[in-house]
Amino acid sequence: MTSIQTHFSALRLGLTGGIGSGKSTVATMLARLGAAVVDADAISRSLTLAGGAAMPAIEQVFGQRFVAADGAMDRDAMRQLVFSDLGARARLEAIIHPLVSEYTERQTTQALQAGAPCVVFDVPLLVESGRWRPRLDAVLVVDCSEAMQISRVMQRSGWSQEAVEKVLASQASRAQRLAAADVCLFNQNLSLEELAAQVNEAWQFFGL
Repeated sequence: MTSIQTHFSALRLGLTGGIGSGKSTVATMLARLGAAVVDADAISRSLTLAGGAAMPAIEQVFGQRFVAADGAMDRDAMRQLVFSDLGARARLEAIIHPLVSEYTERQTTQALQAGAPCVVFDVPLLVESGRWRPRLDAVLVVDCSEAMQISRVMQRSGWSQEAVEKVLASQASRAQRLAAADVCLFNQNLSLEELAAQVNEAWQFFGL
């Protein structure tokens, strides 16, 4: 393999994969190798916790019914709404996405100032958003079969198969993600050691 060269002081690597693909495990492995991981999903969740920066706008736009007793967003109620109402999804994204971008830039600046050789942007909907690719040097996709995704999520989260399939239907297809990949890790029936070996190979491929 030939290493990907970058003109930036640190490689900006997009990491994505469908639900249940093992993306979060790969992010942890990259962090152990020295990458600074900026987790867009974790940022998004923090914005909708009690006192989170998105909560005033969410309550104003969607109403008290979508605010749980503890002051956080009622994630189950909101999930049901956005799966059935594309307009509601767009309104929620209009609140969340600008804040995620702001917090992402802040964490990226901190990582670069600390001298990180690679900043990994862990973005579940990287392909779907369309706005991430121009900001990245390369994209790493974690892939597996849909059957494996469904099995993992049902075991991990206790969701029904129907619930997982709804999430899969709302995400980019495997083909779309693979088309966006500079490197793909096929995480099908791998042990953690085997997956770590693939991650190490990708790290070397990116010249790190």
